[in-house]
Amino acid sequence: MKRNPVDKLITSRYEDKRINAPLISWKVYLILLGIEVCIMAIHTATVTIWMNKIPEQFPILLVVVFYYMLLSSLVLALLFGVLKRYVFGKPLKRIAAAARKVAAGEFSVRIDPIRRDGKKDEVEVLIDDFNTMARELESIEMLKNDFISNVSHEIKTPLSVIQSYAGLMKDPGLSRQEREQYADTVIRTTRKLNHLVVNVLRLSKLQIQDAAPETSVYQLGEQIRQCALGFMDQWEAKGIRLRMDVEDVAVRTDRSLMELVWNNLLSNAVKFTGEGGSICVRSRVREERVKVEIRDTGCGIPREALSRIFDKFYQGDTSHATEGNGLGLALVKRILDLVSGEIRVESHPGEGSVFTVILPLGI
Repeated sequence: MKRNPVDKLITSRYEDKRINAPLISWKVYLILLGIEVCIMAIHTATVTIWMNKIPEQFPILLVVVFYYMLLSSLVLALLFGVLKRYVFGKPLKRIAAAARKVAAGEFSVRIDPIRRDGKKDEVEVLIDDFNTMARELESIEMLKNDFISNVSHEIKTPLSVIQSYAGLMKDPGLSRQEREQYADTVIRTTRKLNHLVVNVLRLSKLQIQDAAPETSVYQLGEQIRQCALGFMDQWEAKGIRLRMDVEDVAVRTDRSLMELVWNNLLSNAVKFTGEGGSICVRSRVREERVKVEIRDTGCGIPREALSRIFDKFYQGDTSHATEGNGLGLALVKRILDLVSGEIRVESHPGEGSVFTVILPLGI
């Protein structure tokens, strides 16, 4: 019989270190002890009375013992029923009510602890886990709403530009030069919109991707050089000096995903480096890992923005907002998480930035 995957998550009370309350509280123990004492007292008295009448009253004794056992089992059943309803059932009802609210979309619901002594039993741990789940769902809901809002805004802006210039192009009095300028604006805006949609789809796919990346062995240095050549026209137009000091090292990782990483980082370096600036790409192998640095002499990143540059749609330098959509670095971070890599950034305003990617060789 196939085991349910959820069963693997179930731990005993001895494996869960959070549980520090006794299996049975002293209150429950005293109640059970009192009932047992009463039952034993009745049993002793009954046997003592009827012992002098055996064997004449033996059949009657059997009937009395039978009804005594029936009554005692009924009392114990009622006792456990009361304990189940008011000791265990009450907190479970609170959890069930809170779960219904979460199912209805109210993620702000929280359950207060039941015990007042600060210790935790299985029910208290369940409440803690429920509250953690509700907090995570609330955070995800906020991120989703923020994502939808940002996507809507980013799509609405280029659509408004396209609509406006398409309307202007219908004017019969436009000169050929003006019509070509408007057409170029529409084409440029549609390309930006297409780039936005492609990045949103890529990021959404990577966010829900459960399968392992498709790894293969290839030369990382050659891949980085090929990606850099794709931006030749842009860096030459700005007079940027590009220095490549990349080792030819073989890595085992997802080739197509890493190509997205280098394209995004190199694109940012070219975009934020001013005319006459420089970009340096170098790699070094240390202890079964390769470290790739992309250093530019651009405008740099303010200290308060460093912690947010990997957030979706965040653009620290608004002067370049028309050139991107704030998804590139979020895409880079997600890809490196998938391939067991990491990324670091050092930057100072006016002094440029250094993005460092660290990958396991995996050979």
